[in-house]
Amino acid sequence: MASLASDFLPTVLPIDPHSHAGNSPVRVRHLALALTVDFDQRTLAGTATWHLANPGAAAELVLDTRDLTVETVEAIDAAGLATPTDFTLGSPDAILGQALRVVLTPATAAVRIQYRTAPHAAALQWLKPEQTAGTEPFLFTQSQAILARTWLPCQDSPGIRFTYEATVRVPAHLLALMSAENPQERSPTGEYRFHMAQPIPAYLMALAVGDLAFAPLSGRTGIYAEPATLPVATHEFADLENMVAAAEQLYGTYRWERYDLLVLPPSFPFGGMENPRLTFVTPTILAGDRSLTSLVAHELAHSWSGNLVTNATWNDFWLNEGFTVYFERRIMEHLYGPEYADMLQVLGRAALHHTIEEIGAASRDTHLHLALAGRDPDEGLTEIAYEKGCALLLTLESLVGRPRLDAFIKEYFARFSFQAMDTASFLHYLRAELLDQEPGLEARLNLAAWVDGPGLPPNAPTPTSERFAKVDQVLARLEAGTAPADLLPPTTGWSSHEWVHFLHRLSPTLAAEQLAALDATFHLTTSGNAEILTAWFPHTLRAGYAPAGEAVKKFLLHVGRRKFVVPLYQALLATPDVPARAHAIYTEARPNYHSVTTGTLDALLATRAERH
Repeated sequence: MASLASDFLPTVLPIDPHSHAGNSPVRVRHLALALTVDFDQRTLAGTATWHLANPGAAAELVLDTRDLTVETVEAIDAAGLATPTDFTLGSPDAILGQALRVVLTPATAAVRIQYRTAPHAAALQWLKPEQTAGTEPFLFTQSQAILARTWLPCQDSPGIRFTYEATVRVPAHLLALMSAENPQERSPTGEYRFHMAQPIPAYLMALAVGDLAFAPLSGRTGIYAEPATLPVATHEFADLENMVAAAEQLYGTYRWERYDLLVLPPSFPFGGMENPRLTFVTPTILAGDRSLTSLVAHELAHSWSGNLVTNATWNDFWLNEGFTVYFERRIMEHLYGPEYADMLQVLGRAALHHTIEEIGAASRDTHLHLALAGRDPDEGLTEIAYEKGCALLLTLESLVGRPRLDAFIKEYFARFSFQAMDTASFLHYLRAELLDQEPGLEARLNLAAWVDGPGLPPNAPTPTSERFAKVDQVLARLEAGTAPADLLPPTTGWSSHEWVHFLHRLSPTLAAEQLAALDATFHLTTSGNAEILTAWFPHTLRAGYAPAGEAVKKFLLHVGRRKFVVPLYQALLATPDVPARAHAIYTEARPNYHSVTTGTLDALLATRAERH
């Protein structure tokens, strides 16, 4: 007889070290949110009413807050009668914020908190009109990993789920969207109502407000974007419905009803954020040739791995991201063929090796199962979770075969839907359902080395790419003295991935005049493709290729995606006589960046300043 999900999940998940509510016996189950968005004051203000799952479990409710002003708290009984109740805010912690402790009585069924956010709330990015593609201000949230508490008093742990409804009031000429059922047209009053029937953790709470329009792509997919961006975005994401259908063929029914994309202004710090029903994406993937849409496949895959089955704590982050990267590349293979997916695997493995070298091959932070207590969980958002996690699944695929692994993953998502999963419970499930079926399989997999060992285990399959092999032939001709103009025919039709591979393999000792010849032929400095520019600019900075200097500055002033700006500032800082320029550009660009990005760059530039 098949085992039940309850056979594998622990009665109590591990305590979340990044939430004051991590060991609180009282859990929330539903949120009724009412907020007013004030662009002038850069604040959200209103009430959060939390309905409790087990109100009699303890005499207090513990919530996470950070930089919130709590004005009043009321206890509400089963009949709806509200009375003021006592509450306290704990001592501030730089990472965790403050615990909000609300006194409960046996009759308390819900708690209503009147509050407002701070203008500098870390999750909220307030953009001036000049920072957008239009003429209106813009607001978006970024709640992952533990920033939801900066705009909502909540139990900010990935292991705690709740449903929600919301009423949001915004200026009447703007559109509001959430990670919920969304409007497709503007309200003449500026009031919007939202409903989210599927339970989600707090890090998947999302809000965006701006001059936005909608274009449908299919009966269940569509694009939200600023009007100037919408036509480009609808062309770029024309395959969105095919992606959803491919994902369903692999691992089961899409459980969130609609799958829409919101294209944000370029200051968004990540490539994408998998907010349920409404993925946030960066405009830096609008390459014109649909070659960067694997990012969308990644965020879509999160609708199963992460949103449906969620890491219990941020120490288990690989359970979200490793599965998602593997799933993403399976979607891309289904749509565009194995040779295309092979390029993604090779680029991913190169990024993993770079990360291991940067962190240190013996570092505890190169384990899949992390130890982040006492640290910001953003420190675990590295290629280890993504690419080492994917490599583990590729290794497992090589041992058991794709059909068996697919059946295992599909059943895993089905059994544990809308639940949290920690590493120990997953390993128990993996052994019972797959590894123990074949004697010696776990030893051949070398599971312990993957999960609790450093670096990349030696049994990881090495990805190869036929298309990159052809790129390497072009590089060999260039190194042998072939003029760039004579390389044009074989480079015609290259995807962004091939160009990135070419630039990563390009000799780091090329002189400025050699880069000028490449630029004259391939127009790299003016490509407009963020992936290509981020691979090209370090060469230009190293060689002192002056014509690219202004383009580097323009890019850093315009783009806030951390993946791109961090290596470019590193390249600037590593270039003789340029560090001062890096600080000057950053001073000008910093107001355009999200706190997720400035948190990394503040430390990077301060550290380098101390060294100099």
